[in-house]
Amino acid sequence: MSAALEKFCGSVFWNDSYLARPDADLPVCFQQTVLVWVPLGFFWILAPWQLLPMCKSRAKKSSVTKLYIIKQVLAVLLMLTAVAGLALAFVEDAEQDAVPAVQYTNPSLYIVTWIMVLLIHDARRFCLCRDSGVLFCFWTLSLLCGILPFQSLVRKALQEPISDLPRFILFFISYGLQLLLFLVSGFSDIAPETKEITKKNPEVTASVLSSITFEWYSSTVFKGYRKPLEIEDVWELQDKDKTKALYTAFEKNMKTSMQKARAEMEKRKRKKRRREGDPDYGNSMSKAQSQDILVLEEKQPKKKKKKKGDDNHSGPPKDYPKGWLMKTLGKTFQRNLLLAVAFKLVHDALVFVSPQLLKLLIAFVSDEDSFAWQGYLYAILLFLTSLIQSLCLQQHFSLCFQLGINVRASLIAAIYKKSLTMSGATRKESTVGETVNLMSADAQRFMDLANFIHHLWSSPLQIILSIIFLWGELGPSVLAGIATMVLLLPINAFLVAKAKTIQERNMKNKDGRMKIMTEILNGIKILKLFAWEPSFEKRVNEIRALELKNLVNFGYLQSVSVFVFTCAPSLVSLASFGVYVLVDESNILDAQKAFTAISLFNVLRFPMSTLPMVISSLVQTNVSTARLERYLSGEDLDTSAIHHNPIEGSAVHFSEATFAWEQDGNAAIRDVTLDIAPGSLVAVVGAVGSGKSSLVSAMLGEMENIKGHINIQGSLAYVPQQAWIQNATLKDNIIFGSEVDEARYQQVIKACALLPDLELLPAGDQTEIGEKGINLSGGQKQRVSLARAVYSNADIYVLDDPLSAVDAHVGKYLFQHVLGPKGLLQKKTRILVTHSVSFLPQVDNIVVLAAGAVSEHGSYSTLLANKGAFSQFLNLYGKQEEDVSEENTAVVALAGDEEEADEDIDPCMDERPDDVVTMTLKREASIHRRKLSRSLSKKSTSSQKAAQEEPPKKLKGQQLIEKEAVETGRVKFSMYLRYLHAVGFCFSFWIVMGYVGQYVSYLGSNLWLSDWTDDSKRYENQTYPPQRRDLRIGVFGALGVGQAIFLLFATMLSVQGTMRASRVMHQQLLSNILRAPMSFFDTTPTGRIVNRFARDIFTVDETIPMSFRSWLSCFMAIISTLIVICLATPFFAVVIVPLSIFYYFVLRFYVSTSRQLRRLDSVTRSPIYSHFGETVSGLSVIRAYGHQERFLKQNEITMDINQKSVYSWIISNRWLAIRLEFVGSLVVFFSALLAVIAKGTLEGGIVGLSVSSALNVTQTLNWLVRTSSELETNIVAVERVHEYMKVKNEAPWVTKKRPPRGWPSRGEIQFIDYKVRYRPELDLVLQGITCNIGSTEKVGVVGRTGAGKSSLTNCLFRVLEAAGGKIIIDDVDIATIGLHDLRNNLTIIPQDPVLFTGTLRMNLDPFDQYSDEEVWKALELAHLKTYVQGLPEGLLHLVSEGGENLSVGQRQLVCLARALLRKAKILILDEATAAVDLETDHLIQTTIRSEFADCTVLTIAHRLHTIMDSNRVMVLHAGQIVEFDSPEELLVKQGVFSAMAKDAGIAITETTAL
Repeated sequence: MSAALEKFCGSVFWNDSYLARPDADLPVCFQQTVLVWVPLGFFWILAPWQLLPMCKSRAKKSSVTKLYIIKQVLAVLLMLTAVAGLALAFVEDAEQDAVPAVQYTNPSLYIVTWIMVLLIHDARRFCLCRDSGVLFCFWTLSLLCGILPFQSLVRKALQEPISDLPRFILFFISYGLQLLLFLVSGFSDIAPETKEITKKNPEVTASVLSSITFEWYSSTVFKGYRKPLEIEDVWELQDKDKTKALYTAFEKNMKTSMQKARAEMEKRKRKKRRREGDPDYGNSMSKAQSQDILVLEEKQPKKKKKKKGDDNHSGPPKDYPKGWLMKTLGKTFQRNLLLAVAFKLVHDALVFVSPQLLKLLIAFVSDEDSFAWQGYLYAILLFLTSLIQSLCLQQHFSLCFQLGINVRASLIAAIYKKSLTMSGATRKESTVGETVNLMSADAQRFMDLANFIHHLWSSPLQIILSIIFLWGELGPSVLAGIATMVLLLPINAFLVAKAKTIQERNMKNKDGRMKIMTEILNGIKILKLFAWEPSFEKRVNEIRALELKNLVNFGYLQSVSVFVFTCAPSLVSLASFGVYVLVDESNILDAQKAFTAISLFNVLRFPMSTLPMVISSLVQTNVSTARLERYLSGEDLDTSAIHHNPIEGSAVHFSEATFAWEQDGNAAIRDVTLDIAPGSLVAVVGAVGSGKSSLVSAMLGEMENIKGHINIQGSLAYVPQQAWIQNATLKDNIIFGSEVDEARYQQVIKACALLPDLELLPAGDQTEIGEKGINLSGGQKQRVSLARAVYSNADIYVLDDPLSAVDAHVGKYLFQHVLGPKGLLQKKTRILVTHSVSFLPQVDNIVVLAAGAVSEHGSYSTLLANKGAFSQFLNLYGKQEEDVSEENTAVVALAGDEEEADEDIDPCMDERPDDVVTMTLKREASIHRRKLSRSLSKKSTSSQKAAQEEPPKKLKGQQLIEKEAVETGRVKFSMYLRYLHAVGFCFSFWIVMGYVGQYVSYLGSNLWLSDWTDDSKRYENQTYPPQRRDLRIGVFGALGVGQAIFLLFATMLSVQGTMRASRVMHQQLLSNILRAPMSFFDTTPTGRIVNRFARDIFTVDETIPMSFRSWLSCFMAIISTLIVICLATPFFAVVIVPLSIFYYFVLRFYVSTSRQLRRLDSVTRSPIYSHFGETVSGLSVIRAYGHQERFLKQNEITMDINQKSVYSWIISNRWLAIRLEFVGSLVVFFSALLAVIAKGTLEGGIVGLSVSSALNVTQTLNWLVRTSSELETNIVAVERVHEYMKVKNEAPWVTKKRPPRGWPSRGEIQFIDYKVRYRPELDLVLQGITCNIGSTEKVGVVGRTGAGKSSLTNCLFRVLEAAGGKIIIDDVDIATIGLHDLRNNLTIIPQDPVLFTGTLRMNLDPFDQYSDEEVWKALELAHLKTYVQGLPEGLLHLVSEGGENLSVGQRQLVCLARALLRKAKILILDEATAAVDLETDHLIQTTIRSEFADCTVLTIAHRLHTIMDSNRVMVLHAGQIVEFDSPEELLVKQGVFSAMAKDAGIAITETTAL
């Protein structure tokens, strides 16, 4: 081979003597062949791929830029040099004898290469990113290889005159041009067309160099340093990283793998049945069948269905398709995974180069005769390897983290989409809280795992390679070290298994705690009115105590495993060196062996420590995988029973429809056969629990079909019984994603009586409605819900009792203008579930339901004539409303213009706002505009767009919910102090001392080792004294063990301390939130408070302790390394200064950006969860309108905003890491360089120590920044928790002044010039009320909206504090006693019946104050006894979240039972008759009359009938009492009251009838 090459060049190819001298050089032939061909070979292999865009691309070429022209000119010049070289060869050949072949081949090769470069430059114009990676690598290689001929030519020219001048000049010209091209290719080439894209995301067009070093990101970092970043400053995502793109791919793969998994599951089922010998195993299929099995199912006899239920409930938990999720993710993200593997491989290979170089360096220092150039070469090589290593590692990490967020995005999108299609049964299995947990905790777990997933293969690989190299150093003695490691592994495996069980237990506790917290926050008003906070606080604290106990155990386990791992390196090196020295007298430990071994052991440390971490993370992710697989493979809503066939003359057709809530539960509606004609108005009536709502749900396809079907023609609109309102503007709530048609919108608003409300609302229809419609009254919500339906312009309207929440006259107005024969919807098909008898004469058809079946149906007159159940029902309740209906008919007949004009004035006269906030809103002082929400939810309406051009001045109170405070700037030092204070300063001090001890012994053991290795020089050629040897091993071992013991001491202490902090903080947060006044909950979204309890408390519990520990150990490690290097080469101290300045600046720049990005992440994360929560609670509405797509889209937008802030954060980490690792590489380079320079004065041992420490420092430097920024980011949680610990409290629960026992005994209430306002800056709501209410008097309170009726109750319970005057109950001024003393002695039956998860008994009596007999007595009086006795668990019947498993009427009765159980002297009835049919209403009224005869009863009236028998009626207007007398007197008096009575159709005569 070399002979051929020598002939080819015409000179020597290789000769060792060239290198064995101080001025070494390479032979010319070697330079001309190998050094030229290596870069060219690389380029020729890869260049064809770069030319593909030319052939394939359909796209238009992007235009020519200055950079492009410069590149092409340089390439042409290069080609000219090559041509000149070739010409030169020909000229020389002609002039004299033969020129060696190499002079022809090289220029020709170069000519072809440069032409290819020209073509590639052109081809890249088809791509977005115009820089070619292959070219960049080629330039780098070519320049590196060119350095050798470059220096040898320069040296020759300096020694003697140049022999071959033309070639000499050509080489330098060509080298210079290549250098220029290399430099030019470092700039990003951006075509004018892509300017816009680049503005959104410069990454797309960044050059290779910029991509490798993440230089394109620098502008963001500087911006973040100058001012806190806003979400607008964050770069957009690339299209491939957007949620939509990710989820599309994920879903495609999910479908295929899920099918396979389902098939597997069926196999498992069959096997199991065979084992159990079930002869009938073919028929009872699983609940989660695949589609094909569903088809089979249809063909099988229906009676088999029952069997399944028994299987499910008695047997083990339900089976579900397993093992498909990981496969799906792997398939979806395979490109990313493969690329990351490639980078990791290069990095792992280079990791082992450094120890070998270190070995050579130590040999160089120890050997007097070695040449200086060798040392410099080793130093440069060390620098280069560590540089390339860090570049590869950062690319790898960047890919891994991107994988992480992409996995999270696809999972969240999948969960969201699933929640939209989930069947009722599946929905029951997981509460809203648990589903949100799937999104937050479980998807997060996947994200964390993805970051380190590659360690699963890379760690074992590194471990194996280290062992091979170590064997080469120490021979079999390595086995001792390996054995030590292997022995440590089972200990670790055991610890991991224990930790897993603890974690699982804790997940359950966390779920439980979050569930209670969500409920507490949703029902906070009830808790306050009933003074139940202590009972719930106790419940939460009990769970919390369990959680903390588990956390302490988990912490101890962790500290033991940390202990084991710290012991590991020192034990391992002790074992190996000890055995090595003891095995054989002639084995002497010298510096080369010891430090190469130590740096290899250091390499080993990392994979050994990450492997278990990754495995335990994998284990945790397995739990999450199971949860997600179960959720995502749950059954979808089966709407196959809802047909859409065109049938003449029928809009909705039920044929023998039997539906149940669960696949095997009892049928809720049975054998319903009905035909509803198009354009008719059908009323559905029946008692509570007769299946009216179920009938509606069945039409919407929300129930499980048992037999029969429903045929629906046309689109549906649905008004649920409890209005679902989104957190958006009022207008958006009504338009609900349809096109904006201003005329129709105005018409709808007018018909739904919303105009007067719009005048009251601070910003009209642009007012932002809070979560769950918090700032609208019940009636307003219901009317908005109705308006949404009317606006949607559907064919069929399903109205589930929309008129119950509004007043009688408003109801009348709505019926007339919207629902009735003359209303807006007269041409549409309307199905109206109603409790109101008065409208029945005007409907076309009435369906009477009893126990889920249709008992009769027909027109009003037919049913009356039938004398069936319906006519009895009417006779019972019709009396109350007889006159109303008569008047109604008159009205209908009369409906002339004047009537309308009259009605329009104020149809929603007497609707009381539901909450403090409404009032607040009405007299609102302006709150700052919430920028974030505005910029996030880009409203599509054109009106908004126009308005956005110049930002409108927000009207007072338009913004209800204040913007979540995003703290900016540096985290205050006081936060660290506050946390340390919670830990305890004494604890903190000893923890730090423990760490100091650990690192002192670490330093000691290293210095001892370096001294020990120098023994090999001291005892050269003589025997090594055994006692000296034993001393060396003994001290080394003792220092190693000391190190570990100090650490164990520190970690154990820190577990104790941090748990103390967690306990204290949660306790304070909880007790403070429960003591916050109502106004706080009205202006703060629940999600935000829940976030404090979920995410922030989790951070305080688990993340901060870890961050603190790792920060301390990193800091100590760096200090000790620098000390070691300075001991070896004192000059290094000079280098430290500039490096630390650079380090500090990079750190400062980065930390401010990173912290702000983390904050943006948490702020943009909340909307994902709150949007999700909103979606789940409004599922039936969203599905009924068919708006799933729109909500998916909205979710994608919210997700992408969060994704881009996380992505940006990831890149900022990589940006930093590259720069820091460069510092690390420089540290290595200088420590090696200084060692080479000071060669004569140093021992091998100390050089080994200093360079091996330096090699280790890169990683530690990186970790220090990572941990300090992580600590700073996480400490924000302390800040956020603290913010809610400072919330102002309401008055104390119990004060020194206690009311007398048995107070109030008479129940007299006096208001003395009582004034109240909602907030200091607002107007008075009650303007000096003075009145006396006698003992056992029954008083009705009436008044139009905003008159201050609800404020009255709020004042009695001191939800609002007085602004003047006082309220005296039985001679006690209520402002002087504790809130609980007051609230415990009053009773209220609230408007919204709120129930909590727990037993029925807990809902009636949370403190267990009453005996079971008393509870049963209360239930009996509340007419619930028979129902409760019928339940399998009786009083221990579990109420589901929000009382979902009881009907609204039953919930109202439970609230009545609560009041009966309390039996206080004063009862306040708050509009309690809203969602109840006449029968229940009657029951409640009679019970109250009989049971509370000897109490003072205040009724906030909603239907005037309910208060006609009161002793007196109080009429409020604008916060003042305008009339206060008996109803009879007031009716005669012709005042405000009589006008209202006339509106409601109450004649004077009627009072006598009652």
